[in-house]
Amino acid sequence: MSALGAFAQNSTTEQEIKELSKNKWQWMADKNVDKLADLFQDQAKFVHMSGTWNKDRELEIIKTGSIWYKKADVHDVAVEMIDDVALLWNRITLTAEVRGNDVATEFTVTEVYKKQGGEWKLLALTFSSVRDTHEIEH
Repeated sequence: MSALGAFAQNSTTEQEIKELSKNKWQWMADKNVDKLADLFQDQAKFVHMSGTWNKDRELEIIKTGSIWYKKADVHDVAVEMIDDVALLWNRITLTAEVRGNDVATEFTVTEVYKKQGGEWKLLALTFSSVRDTHEIEH
């Protein structure tokens, strides 16, 4: 019975993480830095094609629109739980405005979340450029 309970709890948690990630993409598109500031853990790191930076820099980039994450078309999502840490992989096509130009890029995005004070916090977000034939193993 406890194995079934753990499976159900993990399944529910995985759905919660998927929904949180989906909301994050929308908040990024909407430039909702207040919601994102609550989600991003203070020491969070963000890895992009052009560099790695911290929470404050990521929020500034979103707020000013120097990278405007217009739309993330999510093609696949996988979540794995390790204790109070959630690892999520999205295979996406990201449409973003960068330096005044719209670009669409295929990425696998790795997100790391940790439960802190009863809330999920994003610790890391990494964009990996991939071919459109790339698949996430489940």
